Amino acid sequence: MEIMEQLGACGLVPVVVIEDANNAVPTAKALLAGGVNVMEITFRTAAAPDAIKAVAENCPDMLVGAGTILTVEQATLAVECGAKFIVSPGFDQELVEWCIGKNVPVVPGCVTPSEIMQGLKLGLKVLKFFPANVYGGLSAMKALAGPFGGVKFIPTGGVSQNNIGEFVAAPFIHAVGGSWVCPKADISAGNFEKITQLTQAAVEAMHGFTLAHIGINCEDNDAAQSVAGRFGKGFNLPIKDGNSSVFAGSGVEVMKTMFRGENGHIAFHVNNVSRAVAYLQQKGFTPDFDSAKYKNGNMTVIYLNDEVGGFAIHLLQK
Repeated sequence: MEIMEQLGACGLVPVVVIEDANNAVPTAKALLAGGVNVMEITFRTAAAPDAIKAVAENCPDMLVGAGTILTVEQATLAVECGAKFIVSPGFDQELVEWCIGKNVPVVPGCVTPSEIMQGLKLGLKVLKFFPANVYGGLSAMKALAGPFGGVKFIPTGGVSQNNIGEFVAAPFIHAVGGSWVCPKADISAGNFEKITQLTQAAVEAMHGFTLAHIGINCEDNDAAQSVAGRFGKGFNLPIKDGNSSVFAGSGVEVMKTMFRGENGHIAFHVNNVSRAVAYLQQKGFTPDFDSAKYKNGNMTVIYLNDEVGGFAIHLLQK
């Protein structure tokens, strides 16, 4: 998987401030334990170069990048220390061109149409939006995504545990950045278990897995109508007849054929189907990409090849 794809698949890019390089590897391991395999170590401290080097050399499963890069000199040092991508708070043409020339993925900050056009001119498709809460947040990025449909954003500033799900559900969001999963004070204090807990909570909120419906397999239309009718009559659920199934309420789908799964299927709503697929692959599940459906280039529906308890698994975009 390419670096920019890995950023998007992870969905969350922790912004990490390291004041003591000895804390870099434990922080990386805490993030990995929480389900995040990307980290952006900022160049705001003197320890940043050594911290990046330590993670690059000791945590092969962690994709480490350098943030708050302001100059070519800083970018050169960061890459020499092992940074795999560069993030800058604003757009600097010299810095961007240097990264492109060195084949180093770069995400510069761009919040105006003019800055976005400069990025596009140099071939960039993913841009940082910082500080997102100051420059209009989701509504601003949605407006910018209209004329710049091929661009995706990584907003930082104002993203939190409370709204991460709303951000990542937007089709123009590549990933989100933030420091709330690894507060500087907790890193310095060695509270790495807390960082893992915060990361796990953020990952859960990001994916937003919620039960959508349960599908029950039947042999034919008559059997499906009978089963759905029993649910409808017994639990006062409205019946909605479709081409391939009958819904009793919104939570029970009765199939008119012996469909996927020995017994049927279980559907989950998620904030972003593609990102949920990448996450579930890490958990050992295998997606059936032939079953995927798309809208405006974004995956909205997919089945997994796996069955759990005789039920196939189905993901739906919220």
